[in-house]
Amino acid sequence: MNNTEKVIKEIKEFHTDIEAWFRGKEDQESLYKKLLAGFSTNFKMVNGNNDTITLASFSEWLPGAYAQFPDRSIVLENIEVHTTESHGLASYVEIQTTGSTVTRRKSSAVFVISEERAFWLHLIEKWI
Repeated sequence: MNNTEKVIKEIKEFHTDIEAWFRGKEDQESLYKKLLAGFSTNFKMVNGNNDTITLASFSEWLPGAYAQFPDRSIVLENIEVHTTESHGLASYVEIQTTGSTVTRRKSSAVFVISEERAFWLHLIEKWI
């Protein structure tokens, strides 16, 4: 698998897993570990409200969101990836639908790539 494929795989798997988390569809403990395993310890995110979230604060937030949105679906569009030997830069649109509420965000992310996978390092989301 090349580095572009590693980044795309990580993006798609994370969003599949976070949708399952919101819906409460899988074992909470194992899914929690799987979700966090994809992040660099230095991960930071700037969300659509312009709040900065660290990996520690994200991991503390997750348990309260488990099974809170049983009908939420997440769709990804327009994934674009550029990579070097050890990093990836991706952009994509994320669409979350919960009942009749639809939110859209344009995201850009930096990944650190090891031999076996890509790890989230930085994520910026903008509401669209």
